[in-house]
Amino acid sequence: MDHNEKIKKLYDAACRDVLSEQGIAAYIMKTCVEEFKDMPIKEIIRCIQGKPEVGALFVNPQGEVTRLETLQNEDKSESESAVTFDIRFTVIAPGTGEEIKLIINLEAQNDYSPGYPLLKRGVYYCSRLISSQYGTVFVKSGYGRIQKVYSIWVCVNPTQKMEYSITSYHMTEKNIIGNVKADRHHYDLLNVVMICLGNKKYTELTGLLRLLNMMMVDNYLTKQEKRQILTEEFNVEITPELEKGVEEMCNLSEGIEKKGIEIGQENEKLASARRMIAAGKLSAEDIAGFSDLPLERVKELMQEQSA
Repeated sequence: MDHNEKIKKLYDAACRDVLSEQGIAAYIMKTCVEEFKDMPIKEIIRCIQGKPEVGALFVNPQGEVTRLETLQNEDKSESESAVTFDIRFTVIAPGTGEEIKLIINLEAQNDYSPGYPLLKRGVYYCSRLISSQYGTVFVKSGYGRIQKVYSIWVCVNPTQKMEYSITSYHMTEKNIIGNVKADRHHYDLLNVVMICLGNKKYTELTGLLRLLNMMMVDNYLTKQEKRQILTEEFNVEITPELEKGVEEMCNLSEGIEKKGIEIGQENEKLASARRMIAAGKLSAEDIAGFSDLPLERVKELMQEQSA
C-alpha cells in the first residue's frame, strides 16, 4: 500500500468516527430522514438503537445472510470486488399509529466520479440493506415485516453543479390507469440521499451543510476551534470517539492534498478539456482520453459550454 492510499484509508476511518457519532448522525437524520424532520435533536438521539455498526453485516451475492464481526463490513465474491458499508445503525421513529424501524446507512465519499454513477451505488446499497433482512427481520413469506432503509452519502468533492445540495431519491406511486391510493408505507422502503459539500467556508453556509462543511472540509480550523463550534453552536457532545475523529481529520493531509496539488492538476485537466471542446473537432470519448477526465465529467463540461 503506497503512502497516499494509506492516508486515504486513515482519512476515511476518521470520517466514519465523526459521522457515526450520535450527535452528528442526529443532525443528518433531522434534515435527510422525513420521519425525523419535526423532532428536536435530543429526541432523535434517544431514538438511535445502541451504537452504530461499523462493519457487522455480511451479505453474499446469493442472498445468504451471515454475521461478520470485523472492522469492515464487506460483501465479497470471486467475481465481485469488496463493498464496504461505512456505518449502519437502526433507529425507532414515530410512524402512523405505531412505531416503525428505519435502517440507516451513512457513507462518506471523497471521489464523486469513481467511474460509475454514485447514485446507482446508493440504490445498490439500499437493495443490500433490504435483502439482508431475510432470515433476521423476516423469513419465508413474512414480507410485511420488511423495514425501511436509507442510504445517506456525504460527498466531499462533488461536481460543480452538485455542490451544496441535498437531494432525496425514493419510490413514489404513479397511476397509469385509474386512481389507486396504496398505503405509502408498503412501497416507500428505499431512500437514497446525496449530501454534496464543496470548497466554501462553513461561515457562508447554514444548517446541516454548515455543520458538515466545518467538520469535513474546512481544514484551516484547528481541532480546538472545531470542538468549540460543535459545543457552542450545534450543542453536540464531544465524546472520546468524536474527539478522536476530529483530531485525526485535522492531522491528516489528505484533504489539503485534494485542495492543493490534486486540485491544481484537476484544474489543468479541466482547462485542457474546455479548449478541446471549444475547438469542436473531437468527440467526448476522445477528449476524455486526452485530458484524463471521466467521460461523465467531459459531457458535463460540454453541456455547460453549450448553455
